[in-house]
Amino acid sequence: MKWLMLALGSAALIANAPAFAQSAPQGQAAHPQVLLKTSEGDIRVELYPEKAPKTVDNFLQYVKAGQYNGTIFHRVIRGFMIQGGGYTTSFVEKPTRVPIALESKNGLKNQAGALAMARTSDPNSATAQFFINTVDNANLDYPNPDGNGYAVFGKVTQGMDVVKKIEAAPTTSRGPMSDVPQKEIVIQSATLIGK
Repeated sequence: MKWLMLALGSAALIANAPAFAQSAPQGQAAHPQVLLKTSEGDIRVELYPEKAPKTVDNFLQYVKAGQYNGTIFHRVIRGFMIQGGGYTTSFVEKPTRVPIALESKNGLKNQAGALAMARTSDPNSATAQFFINTVDNANLDYPNPDGNGYAVFGKVTQGMDVVKKIEAAPTTSRGPMSDVPQKEIVIQSATLIGK
């Protein structure tokens, strides 16, 4: 399982989120945009390849391959983040490509709305799962919390109200997993909509 486990008080939490980057300078191509159509509404994210090239390339490869279509937000922690992209509606973990190297020293911060790849305690273990910070999580910025930090690679530009709606969903446990939404929250599609 691709869970980023953080000990915050007595709770084990998952994390990795993006900090906000500046808009592309004039004359340069705009940042890639991805539309996540979910069962709760649409979320649009902007990606920063100049700050996290391997992470953005990895995410876009999964988007183009349809990896996220029909997956769920399987971990939702109020006052922290929402995580998805790894499990089907049947709660089967989808196969992934090889993990990527961590790009947490890029200057982007884990602020509310920031997009990041989830990972295990191995800093170089991110594959397909991502999360969206719902609050400012400075405790995830390099070098916190484990000397490695979490790599931010984009941010929500539209649909933060949808993110907050997902964050507020009642949760339960399912098998070994906690913080699972009681009602399935599905990523119906993830589409590259601009560069």
